[in-house]
Amino acid sequence: MTALKNAGYYTLSPDEAYRVLTTNEKPAEKIVWVTFDDGYKNAHDTAMPILTALGMKGSFFIITGNLGNEDTMTDVMLSDLKANPLMSVGSHTVSHPDLEYSSNEAANAELVDSKKYLDNLLHQDTSVICYPLGRYNTETAGLAEAAGYKLGLTTNPGLASSANGLFALNRVRVSYGQTEASFMASVGN
Repeated sequence: MTALKNAGYYTLSPDEAYRVLTTNEKPAEKIVWVTFDDGYKNAHDTAMPILTALGMKGSFFIITGNLGNEDTMTDVMLSDLKANPLMSVGSHTVSHPDLEYSSNEAANAELVDSKKYLDNLLHQDTSVICYPLGRYNTETAGLAEAAGYKLGLTTNPGLASSANGLFALNRVRVSYGQTEASFMASVGN
């Protein structure tokens, strides 16, 4: 995160990412959207304080059915994230199924129920779905849009672009043990 900050990157909120993707209105020349999947406690306990200290935004995608398990955040921790103006919370479904192979009925329930849970708990309109395993099928985008999401994140490698569709956005994956140089190269610096 320090490398991004030192390189002059501006971190996006989901609303800012949506504006960039739909209007090409950029709040800064160098932008990045920092995302964390699954809702592990360490995202709250480690990532949030680092981001906050650096004045950077972060988006956390939560498996709502796993909340309160041994290594995952609780409702209180999610509320704590939401109370921080630099942080945002999005959906990672209820039970983390592979949406590529889920029936439309099952996928719809995962998308709708997780959004409702987060909307009610955090008093927000959850606008982003991060697909479990980054996988989806040809009908997932329509189901996500009908559920009320504005954006869908995959794990397809590369930079996000509206050319791929707002519900099939690429991401740059950070791997354990990755060097700062290789990470910065992957984001185009």
